[in-house]
Amino acid sequence: MTGKEKLQKALHHEEAPLLLDIGGFPTTGIHCSMVEKLRDYYGLEKRPVVIAEPMQMLGLVEDDLKAALGVQTTTLDGEYNIYGFTQDHFKEFKTPWGQVVLVPGDFNTDMSDRGDVMLYARGDRNYPPVARMPASGYFFDGVPRGQDFDPDEYDYRDNCEEFGPISESSLRHLEKKRAELEHTTNAVLGNLGSTAFGDIAMVPGPSLPNPKGIRDIEEWYISTVIRQDELHRIFDCELEWALHNLEKMAGVLGDTIQVAYICGNDFGTQKGPFCSTELFESLYAPYYKAVNDWIHTHTSWATFKHSCGGIMPLIPGLLEAGFDCLNPVQWTAEGMDRQELKNRFGDRVVFWGGGIDTQKVLPFGTPQQVYDQTLECCRIFGKGGGFVFNTIHNIQAMTPVENLVAMLNAVHHYNGEKIPG
Repeated sequence: MTGKEKLQKALHHEEAPLLLDIGGFPTTGIHCSMVEKLRDYYGLEKRPVVIAEPMQMLGLVEDDLKAALGVQTTTLDGEYNIYGFTQDHFKEFKTPWGQVVLVPGDFNTDMSDRGDVMLYARGDRNYPPVARMPASGYFFDGVPRGQDFDPDEYDYRDNCEEFGPISESSLRHLEKKRAELEHTTNAVLGNLGSTAFGDIAMVPGPSLPNPKGIRDIEEWYISTVIRQDELHRIFDCELEWALHNLEKMAGVLGDTIQVAYICGNDFGTQKGPFCSTELFESLYAPYYKAVNDWIHTHTSWATFKHSCGGIMPLIPGLLEAGFDCLNPVQWTAEGMDRQELKNRFGDRVVFWGGGIDTQKVLPFGTPQQVYDQTLECCRIFGKGGGFVFNTIHNIQAMTPVENLVAMLNAVHHYNGEKIPG
């Protein structure tokens, strides 16, 4: 079966061979160091890995590696990445761990006195850096920026600076990508942006050289309780532009994409939700529902929601808001039993992830333990359809290659497919 066919089966909850996604979305990806190691393992051409997403240093899974792994997804990204520059004019960059990768032309960095890599929004060194990769690190952390927050002087419009009409350049970018994918048999996943609604990765304004407003993460979470009126004003502004831009993008893309990434805001921790169902339903759900309703009315796309953690009590609200796919299905968190998730929600949502524990078993287990857990997850989540195979969030650096191969072998065994490579 093709990737498109497998995804359609999953979306319609029809039992079929599983779609394997590695690298389709920014929360279903793989660290660039592991892309290089997999390319070496499968004997593919040696060349620098392209950075597909710079914050997490995710690597691009190119077509030759997709064929070796059995991956059948293709991504249609917007023009700009999380730091506000385009993914083009690539140049070499040597990482702190010694790997040479290809980064976008505006991926401009300096070295701090401690040896940390400092990165700039839109590549603009005239303003303080937006992100820091520690000398011993493998990805970027946000750097607090912006003016000191004064609640007496606050204007909600400061938090709306990043919202606005999609540019003609960005629409031409989408048109070009659409044309490139016209004949693909892979499942096509749209990572289009503009619908974050409090996604905590976006709150600090990573695409802005000099953000204003509530940009401190702690202050933002406080505001979800004591400044809800201001956050509603921000979300109202974002929604207005989101629907405007979705109409423009849908006019260009048509049925090219099958699933659209809506939001990556986390609502859970290892121990459970960190907001009440009442807060979720009053502050977030109306905006999610407005976006999902528009997409379901005007396009053929399914919608995708990412939230880490133990979110079992919030899942009914996410489904009522209209989400079709849930990721990363962190069943290792408290209160997220795999079988209960499948029994309660498996006929209403596509579980996109949850295929293997990435905190303990995948990085630290034996290949046999990885194989066994992967096969067990496929059998639980795959029964009756409604499952796309991906790990619990991204595949991290220093994961043993033999464990990744064991994971892949288990998926292909479950599917009854010849093991690629």
